[in-house]
Formats: sequence, C-alpha cells, structure tokens
Amino acid sequence: MKAICAHVRKNRLQRYLSLPQEAVLKAPISRPPKIVALGLNYVLHAKEGNFEVPKEPILFVKVGSSVIGPNETIRIPRGLGRMDHEAELAVVICRTATEVKKKDAYKYIAGYTICNDVSARDLQTKDILEKHPWFRSKSFDTFSPIGPWIVTPEEFRSPVHVGVECRVNGKVRQKANTRDLVFDIPTTIEFITKYITLEPGDIISTGTPEGIGPIKHRDTVVCRVDKIGELKNPVRYR
Repeated sequence: MKAICAHVRKNRLQRYLSLPQEAVLKAPISRPPKIVALGLNYVLHAKEGNFEVPKEPILFVKVGSSVIGPNETIRIPRGLGRMDHEAELAVVICRTATEVKKKDAYKYIAGYTICNDVSARDLQTKDILEKHPWFRSKSFDTFSPIGPWIVTPEEFRSPVHVGVECRVNGKVRQKANTRDLVFDIPTTIEFITKYITLEPGDIISTGTPEGIGPIKHRDTVVCRVDKIGELKNPVRYR
C-alpha cells in the first residue's frame, strides 16, 4: 500500500483518482474457506467466564456462510436466549501453511481485519455443559461480521499490539489491547498448522477481550481495532 501511494505521488496521479458518490463495502472475504477462532485468549475474559486460563490455544471453527460485511444486519434468532458481541482482531492468510514455525509465521499473513464473533451464549453454555463443541452457537447466518477492509502487514509493527474496542449504542463494552493475548499470533499460527493446513483466504480470529455482553433487536454494534478502523452492524430479529 505504501508503494502504491508513493507511485501515485511521484507521478502526480492524484487528479486521475476518484471515489464513487455511493460505495457499498462488502466483507473483504465473503466466503473464507474456513474461520479458525480462539476461545479464552485474554486472561480477563477467561476469568469473567469463571474459566481457567488455557495452557494451549482453544480452537473452534465458524462456517464461511456466517460472514457478512460492514453495515449489514446481524439477524438474531428468536427463542434462543442471550446473544453476545465479541470484538476481535482477525488475521487473513495469504498462502498454504502447514507445520509453520513461529519465526516464520508472519510470512503467511496477507493482512489484518476485524471480526465480530457473535455468539448464542445460552446455547454455547448448554453445549459446554454437555461437552459438545461450540460450533452451532457460533455459526448462525450473519454471526461473523468481517471488515471493513484488510490492512496489509507493513502498516503494523511486529509484534502486533493494537487496541480492540466494542461499543453498543455508543457505550463502550470492551476495551483492551492485543498485547494481552494469552497466545500471540505467531504462537497461534504454529499451533494451528501443527494439526490442520491453512489456505489462502482463511481467517484466524484471535479471541475477544473481557467485557462481552448481550445484543438485542435494534442495537447497533461497532467493533474497532487500531490501524484498521471500525466495523459497524445493526442488529435485528430474523
């Protein structure tokens, strides 16, 4: 991105650039091959749920059909109890990754975006008590807002330490920094690729910080990550 901007300035191409009067942003990856998400990856988030801090990454998968983009509507099902927001930094994979070592992890990253890991909390709690996976409580249609765009790695320092925030109807619910991740991005990529192959377009959602809370019909949720921007979505019943 920096190289493109430098080329535009050097050749005085600004006058040839234009922005449509009305541009509709969609999810930067509308159907990722898979979304691998992390649970309990912030110490205070684990504690607020009365869980022990994990000794190794807790992984679950969300389906690609759950993805929506900026300003698209989160459709919450009726009769299933509490639905929660979860603001997260997400990593987009650029090439096939198998048995990657931590020192090489950043070579496999296309960029970073935001994911709101919307969760059917009561259903998830039921599944946890019955020792079932979290899959269904996380994969409803519209339960993975992604966006607003992908920011390339050169815009970030290594390690990636950025603020993560979630506001509901203008009120701050979550506010933390990825420096507090239990498992950082290189550790996570090494762990995942020990077991499964990551493919171009796959998304890793790195976990949500403390402050999760319910969302309801007619709410507006804004997830923000430093250096990326804001991901805004209204909430409605199905």
